[in-house]
Amino acid sequence: MSASSNGSQHPLRGILLIVAAVSTFAVMDTTAKYLSRTYPVPAIVWARYFAQALFMLLVLGPRLKLDLLRTRRPGLQIARGATLALATLLFFSALSLMPIAEASAITFVSPLLLTALSVLLLRERVPPVAWIAVAAGFVGVLIIIRPGGAVFSPAAMLPLATACCFAGYQIMTRQLAGVDSSFTTLFYSAIVGTALTSLVVPFFWHPPENILHGLLLVMLGVLGAVGHFVLIRAFHHAPASVLAPFVYSQLVAVLILGYAVFGEFPDTWSLAGMAIIVASGVFIALRARV
Repeated sequence: MSASSNGSQHPLRGILLIVAAVSTFAVMDTTAKYLSRTYPVPAIVWARYFAQALFMLLVLGPRLKLDLLRTRRPGLQIARGATLALATLLFFSALSLMPIAEASAITFVSPLLLTALSVLLLRERVPPVAWIAVAAGFVGVLIIIRPGGAVFSPAAMLPLATACCFAGYQIMTRQLAGVDSSFTTLFYSAIVGTALTSLVVPFFWHPPENILHGLLLVMLGVLGAVGHFVLIRAFHHAPASVLAPFVYSQLVAVLILGYAVFGEFPDTWSLAGMAIIVASGVFIALRARV
């Protein structure tokens, strides 16, 4: 979806909205990490998608009715929703095992993976300088999970696997652009995620221990839905090429929340790796704009 679709562009408004959206996602991830100290990850993922599906039904159902479910590509919608659910399961698992800032930074190689997948799946041409940026991004990942460092463990592979899933999810999102409405695509993500996690949640679920935990489990889904709504509105006001670099503001929010809530702050090497990943992603985004 581009800003031109509604005939007007407000780049500053779009930038503010996308910063608000990714900050919302940072709060959602922080909430998931906090809950993972008490509850199994599959139960948290189920609550996240079930709450989002219920929230969308209550807010959009009366207005859109069956239009929420109408799709021209049901197979692709289900595959996309399943891929996103797997990415969420992998990432929430990573959050339960490692610092939130490092885990989030590693997942930000997904735009770099998307560049590589665009060649294989979408037959797009990628210039050599973009491949250099992709390679630099992976160097940044290696710096963060450096062998012998505190972050290096099998758990560090979870956010990398998340990035792979998310790149595939973005490819399918591109293929659905202009085919189904954004709300339909978002709703399918919620119901597919709910359906898949419902298969395993009986083995992991136990009731919230207190009212606060119950509210936080519900808040996960609300934050996911609101974050994506705001993200959609951002692309109404500015093109993706303008907004893409500001997605990395999520790392700033994660750094602040990780320190405030968990007392976690990356060491110098991890910060250097994050900087390389961000620089590589911003370079590719700016080059795409040119």
